[in-house]
Amino acid sequence: MNPVIAIDGPSASGKSTVARRVAAQLGFVYVDTGAMYRAVTWRLLHEGIDPAKTAAVAAFSERMDFHAIIKGGTTRLECNGPIDPDALRSPDVSSAVALVARVPETRARLVAEQRSLRALAPLVMEGRDIGSVVFPNTPYKFYLDARPEVREARRHLQGEEDAINRRDNIDRSRAVAPLRVADDARVIDSSSLSIDEVVAAVCSALDTAGLQCRPTDSHAS
Repeated sequence: MNPVIAIDGPSASGKSTVARRVAAQLGFVYVDTGAMYRAVTWRLLHEGIDPAKTAAVAAFSERMDFHAIIKGGTTRLECNGPIDPDALRSPDVSSAVALVARVPETRARLVAEQRSLRALAPLVMEGRDIGSVVFPNTPYKFYLDARPEVREARRHLQGEEDAINRRDNIDRSRAVAPLRVADDARVIDSSSLSIDEVVAAVCSALDTAGLQCRPTDSHAS
């Protein structure tokens, strides 16, 4: 089986940037599972389905045509047709994605898609339940966190207006696959660390475990 690096954590903890950098240094494929939930949310909104109506979201999830296609070291998403990645960070999607992600039928469909990618390539997969649910048996688990005020400031700098506390509460309290630290995950608090320092900490742990990161000039955000 191809190895999987699981990087979990709440919004604006730095996991997306760190995961991209680690994937580049390992030569693995980067997978952003949060983008999958955003893709479903965007399509729901595009089709006029209220993300707050659980039954409607569940019915849509069971019939949707969803694919994550590996291309160029990352994944391209399709949900009932192509998805514009720039649309996934819109305020409407950001405010509704946690509601969609808590629906069991949605999670079941996307977790199956996420697991299927392992057969295609070694992965660095980031999200909220990768180490605890999607790949609980991977030995390479990390949980990135930061203080709420630090994460709020990061979102503002990125030009986004996520309601961090609201999303945290929904993600941690949902009945299926809540956001939590896997028992054997290495926890890294990024509040006072640079991205380079977090990447170095992750790569150091992976090097010790036998997965060697190589130097790279890629500093994708």
